[in-house]
Amino acid sequence: MKTKILYSLLVVMMVSACSKVPITKRKQLNILPESQLMSMSLTSYRDFLKDNPPVMNTPEAAMVKTVGTNISNAVTRYMNQNGQGSRIQGYAWEFNLVNSPEANAWCMSGGKVVVYKGLLPLTLDASGLAIVMGHEVAHAVARHGNERMSQQLAAAGLGIGIDLATSGQNPQIRNIFLASYGIGSTLGVLAYSRLHETEADKLGLIFAAMAGYDPQKAVSFWERMAAKGGAKPPELLSTHPSDQTRIKNLKDFMPTALKYYKPTK
Repeated sequence: MKTKILYSLLVVMMVSACSKVPITKRKQLNILPESQLMSMSLTSYRDFLKDNPPVMNTPEAAMVKTVGTNISNAVTRYMNQNGQGSRIQGYAWEFNLVNSPEANAWCMSGGKVVVYKGLLPLTLDASGLAIVMGHEVAHAVARHGNERMSQQLAAAGLGIGIDLATSGQNPQIRNIFLASYGIGSTLGVLAYSRLHETEADKLGLIFAAMAGYDPQKAVSFWERMAAKGGAKPPELLSTHPSDQTRIKNLKDFMPTALKYYKPTK
């Protein structure tokens, strides 16, 4: 009887938690309160910055903040124009550059964005940086972290009976939270992650274009990333689309993105 009750409750939660991703309109399952993920993100973000102090008072750091502000303003305009302003309610945007040689960037739920200095030689300029930051912001706006964590909690049988108010102190929940921003361990999770990457590429192009940055810069950026080299696993075993697949998808979507592009004077 108890099992049936828990199963029924889970079904109700899953149905009520269904939503659609902006722009792509794909249905997704987010069973966790976004406010809780924002709280967990803020804690992880602050811990990260303690170990990786932001770069201050440099042209590069100023560029990261300027581009980030322009992207976030574009996101707000798009969401409000499409009746989805509540999706970014409670966001407190922050944009920081950290002195790391990695070519990396990320955005956590709530709008906390970090760019690694090693990325800048590949982005080259503000337009290239906008492509990457638009992509990372799109992950947060699309609530991909929530979706991944919801999937992992459901798979682990932890979707019911969890006190989310204390999830930050629960090591198992915290590990799942961190894993939702990392690499999966099965082909199913990997394929799902590739879907997220492709979706973030599309949303990111539109956000960058609305912010006044040429979305066509995305193609040359990913061509530089491809030329960067290094051994890469087959696409089936990767969390990201292959370079060739990603570039083709970007080119196919470009006519749509260009409709939103208005160069800044």
